[in-house]
Amino acid sequence: MTKEREGELLMVGLALLESWFPILSIVAISHVGALHTYALSLLVSLLFFIIIMYKKALFSELKNINAYRDLLLTSFWITTMFAFVFLGMQYTTAGNMSVIIFLQLLFSYLYFNVLGSDKMDMIHTFGAFIMGIGAIVILFPKALVLNKGDLFILIAAAMAPIANFYSKRTRKHCASETILGFRTLFALPVIGLLAWIFEPSISYDGFVSALPHVVLIGFLIFGVSKIMWMEALHRTSITKISAMMALVPMLTLLFAYLYLGEVPEFRQLLGIVPVLVGGYLLTKPIKL
Repeated sequence: MTKEREGELLMVGLALLESWFPILSIVAISHVGALHTYALSLLVSLLFFIIIMYKKALFSELKNINAYRDLLLTSFWITTMFAFVFLGMQYTTAGNMSVIIFLQLLFSYLYFNVLGSDKMDMIHTFGAFIMGIGAIVILFPKALVLNKGDLFILIAAAMAPIANFYSKRTRKHCASETILGFRTLFALPVIGLLAWIFEPSISYDGFVSALPHVVLIGFLIFGVSKIMWMEALHRTSITKISAMMALVPMLTLLFAYLYLGEVPEFRQLLGIVPVLVGGYLLTKPIKL
């Protein structure tokens, strides 16, 4: 099996896990708040990575001084990106979040293809254009008033390719678990302090109600799926990986309907079509 095929299979499994992220997060946020949900999830994932790093004897990788610049940059962008995601999910739906975050593919193409050195052809230009149309349909539902939750998540989508770029570069120095463990340790005190300052204290009942969802986010989403993401990044391109995330919004809309009773609006179903078609066109090979 080729590395490219391994990366594709990892992305399929990751999409199944990631599709539950907005659903679990929205439920947890309703009990303890956005930043507390992020902080508690980070705590669970930190325990997960400490155990894995100990089992695999990976702590010695932290002695590699050459890795620290990219480790810190990766941690900064990932922490900031997820802060915007969690804050945004207080004001939008699981379906909207999953579709808007997929626009990271558009930003990835703009950063690495349009502004980068890769060649741009007509089919890719058209793909970017219709993705923009889909974004407008999703982001401006009834009137030309931008939902602030959608805006926060759009900002996160714009940050995602930058975070992926540094993650991919850092993977040359460290194992996926080391990178994820380091960035979790970096994020936890920052997000914990912000939660303490800006959000009310969580109640015992709220904590108990949120706990199952927080554990699942920390273990499955911030743990298992992020390892799959890092390994996929190591095997294929950022743009292709971002494109395969097209599976996530479709699965999220389905699971949100089954678990939350969140009925997709017509505009969501309408807007997702050009986003997915544009994503497909953006990943077609360039004919030289």
